[in-house]
Amino acid sequence: MNKFEQIRGSLSSQPKTWLVTGVAGFIGSNLLETLLRLNQKVIGLDNFATGYQKNLDEVKGLVSDKQWQKFTFIEGDIRDLDTCLKATQEVDYVLHQAALGSVPRSIADPITTNSANVTGFLNMLEAAKQNEVSSFVYAASSSTYGDHPALPKIEENIGNPLSPYAVTKYVNELYADVYSRTYGFKCIGLRYFNVFGRRQDPDGAYAAVIPKWTAAMIKGEQVFINGDGETSRDFCYIDNTVQMNLLAATASDDVKAEVYNVAVGDRTTLNDLYFSIKSALGSNGVAVEKEAQYRDFRAGDVRHSQADVSKAKTKLGYDPTFRIQQGIEEAMPWYLNNVE
Repeated sequence: MNKFEQIRGSLSSQPKTWLVTGVAGFIGSNLLETLLRLNQKVIGLDNFATGYQKNLDEVKGLVSDKQWQKFTFIEGDIRDLDTCLKATQEVDYVLHQAALGSVPRSIADPITTNSANVTGFLNMLEAAKQNEVSSFVYAASSSTYGDHPALPKIEENIGNPLSPYAVTKYVNELYADVYSRTYGFKCIGLRYFNVFGRRQDPDGAYAAVIPKWTAAMIKGEQVFINGDGETSRDFCYIDNTVQMNLLAATASDDVKAEVYNVAVGDRTTLNDLYFSIKSALGSNGVAVEKEAQYRDFRAGDVRHSQADVSKAKTKLGYDPTFRIQQGIEEAMPWYLNNVE
């Protein structure tokens, strides 16, 4: 039995109260589903800026009525401190996922990105401290590595940020470190590397590459590859990410006040990704007729990204169970059933 299975067993026998911010979003709704299946009490906070009621409705249909009754939803904004204070009352664990993601969005609108990701983060941190929450886990980002050229990415070595979004996520880490040193309030930051999976929005200008390409192929639309297609990423399936959140939340104090990479440790080029999605669709009876078209590189993007996950394995017991192809195959039925 690995560490994650032990944690699941422990939680099932000793339910706790969790707060998930950004609960109607992609990662937040998957955390909600897992926690309710483990019979935990969950408070969810979201303002629907990037989350959807349909994600909550889907989770409701996947859990029992008794489990769903353990969920309390607060529609509110993390930029309001009073809302954060209310949401964190009598909470054991906070999983802070609420943020405005996307490098291009931050370049187009740095003010709003900063407001949500810095002011909102600080509000949540302060509220959790005031209400003496026992564990605070927050979504950090691989964008923090910036222009540091070394591969794989090791937590201690970062470069200069390449976008306003990267700046905001680095500021989160700085605030978390200061709260640990100044107040003794220890947090764990999870540097996400290109998380993908069911309920990830395929629509909109800032959709992530896997859902965007998958939806385009299903609908027979054109797929565009930025640059020459040899840009590479460490794509991480949602189930790996959920595992890391629960491991981090229940970790002992001696491994808190840290940041950890959340990835697999692989590197996949955009060209290989395109053919992986195309193959998975073919296995599900969807033939992709149009070939991808290449266009200019995207502003603010790093060329290559790959994580070293040894720290998470050693200190938290992380054991990623899905590599990229497995994740794509697992998520494909969801896209086939939900892409309109």
